[in-house]
Amino acid sequence: MFKGQRISVVIPCHNEEEGIKVVLSDMPALVDEVVVVDNNSTDRTAEVARSMGARVIKETRKGYGAAYKTGFNHASGDIIVAMDGDATYPRSFIPVLLEIMDEEQWDFITCDRTGHRERGAGTFLRILGNSILNWSMFLLYFVHLRDSQSGMWVFRRHILPRFNITSDGMSFSEELKIEAFTKRDLRCTELPIYYRARIGESKLNMWKDGFNNLLFMFKKRFGLAGSASVRPFAALAQDPSLSAADDPK
Repeated sequence: MFKGQRISVVIPCHNEEEGIKVVLSDMPALVDEVVVVDNNSTDRTAEVARSMGARVIKETRKGYGAAYKTGFNHASGDIIVAMDGDATYPRSFIPVLLEIMDEEQWDFITCDRTGHRERGAGTFLRILGNSILNWSMFLLYFVHLRDSQSGMWVFRRHILPRFNITSDGMSFSEELKIEAFTKRDLRCTELPIYYRARIGESKLNMWKDGFNNLLFMFKKRFGLAGSASVRPFAALAQDPSLSAADDPK
């Protein structure tokens, strides 16, 4: 609990048995719930997460965005913190980000990894690709971010029903930011964090995912991104309670 507001942390996982152990081991005490979305893991990710106190939700639809949609719809907190299960994002920054959000009355915070990396946490090609995507977002949407692909965000849960989200894949991250930063009445910002090298094998296909994310920005800008998953959080506007059962133990 933070100043009377419940805090949920949502973590999508596909085979992150070792990483999720580290993530959950130092979660700040003010976090009220951790929702781990098991996206077709074949290792002990779900078992480890459950044994360490997390709520585990199964999502059989493959994809980073699909997992996050399910996790957000199950999160009950007033504020949601999103991060990966590979231990790259700093749990110790959560209280700081919440304090800044409260003091400055931000609705959405995305975290910038670019200037504060542990050695080995990012190759030259990934940094270059991220820069290309940053500039593309600015040229297409006039949204200027230092890290358009960051996977750590903090936001107020009540803003979710306003977002038109179509991506079930890796482009979910950039689409969420586009939706937030282009809403003129939402207060959004980008803040720096420390970024560590991941634990376990990366699921990112640098060339394929990078090209798909770039293509997605153009498709969304010109109305070609599809509509099958538009407003996946609409039900939250009417009923903030959880929408489905937990993964059976």
